Amino acid sequence: MDEVLDEKYMARAIELAQKGIGGVNPNPLVGAVVVKDGKIIGEGWHKKFGGPHAEVWALNEAGENAEGATIYVTLEPCSHQGKTPPCARRIVEAGIKRCVVACIDPNPLVAGKGMKIIEEAGIDIKLGVLEKEAKDVNKIFLKYIENKVPYLFLKCGITLDGKIATRSGKSKWITNEIAREKVQFLRTKFMAIMVGINTVLKDNPSLDSRLDEEKFGIEKRNPFRVVIDPNLESPIEAKFLNFNDNKAIIVTSSDNKNLEKIKVYEKLGTKFIFLEGKTFKMEDILKELGKLEIDSVLLEGGSGLISTAFKENIIDAGEIFIAPKIIGDNSAIPFIDGFNFDSMEDIFKLSNPKFNIYGDNISIEFEKNK
Repeated sequence: MDEVLDEKYMARAIELAQKGIGGVNPNPLVGAVVVKDGKIIGEGWHKKFGGPHAEVWALNEAGENAEGATIYVTLEPCSHQGKTPPCARRIVEAGIKRCVVACIDPNPLVAGKGMKIIEEAGIDIKLGVLEKEAKDVNKIFLKYIENKVPYLFLKCGITLDGKIATRSGKSKWITNEIAREKVQFLRTKFMAIMVGINTVLKDNPSLDSRLDEEKFGIEKRNPFRVVIDPNLESPIEAKFLNFNDNKAIIVTSSDNKNLEKIKVYEKLGTKFIFLEGKTFKMEDILKELGKLEIDSVLLEGGSGLISTAFKENIIDAGEIFIAPKIIGDNSAIPFIDGFNFDSMEDIFKLSNPKFNIYGDNISIEFEKNK
């Protein structure tokens, strides 16, 4: 019976954790529930980067009643003084009798130390309840904390014949409004959005999030806007450069480092990543973004970047939206190009596919096998 109840309350904690999507990166999503005498007396989740953690919110809500209660936490309580005090000590001070944790925090600053503090205080510990489900919620964090390389998620909208635009580059709109609403959610979920210079020159996109907060139940957040621009062709008046939020990043050739117009971009708050040559590896781009503490990237195109990512087998997961439209033009722009497979055994296969319906559009979600 205890096991059933433990899973019930941990499931609620996992549900709460997801309310922090878009607000806590590069920190993990964490939920907490305090239970006493079979009733939930406190709930919380990590809401904002640098703000109180889930355990603190839940214990504050429980108040003095937390003494002798059980706390359910989706990730090992922190043991170090960071932007907030250690949650493990807060649990001890609250007089918690039992602590149920879904999974250990792989962050070297924690990694078992939080559990040790709690255990040494004489609190009963149970570890591993709904561990897989809790880890699924924190795929982004778990990848980034272990190797400091951002999680790469592919998003693209295509026609039935695999095109992302007409031969002149027009792409508004291939997918329907429902599918595009999901894209706004993805732009909030992931810490950065990445496109190539051709997308900027043809569409002049804002690359912001226009999330329906009420519908999705989370606050919108504009991502870092990353443009791959080897020859530094981004117009100064481009929309992605003019948000006054210091979130524009241009990846360009180190040959451009001393150009006078670099200073003009920098006055707008633009950051630069300089790489050798004019053709960049996605792996190198992601490593540099990781150094900026960006834990996840939404790759939206265009065709060249998507093809590079597939070639390097570096995409962690993605969602390809498909509209019931056909362009039927060999000169229209495909979403992937430049490969020449002779055998069906050698072609790209999307792992762990899941199919979604968005009105008259469908999508295929996929995720790389670990």
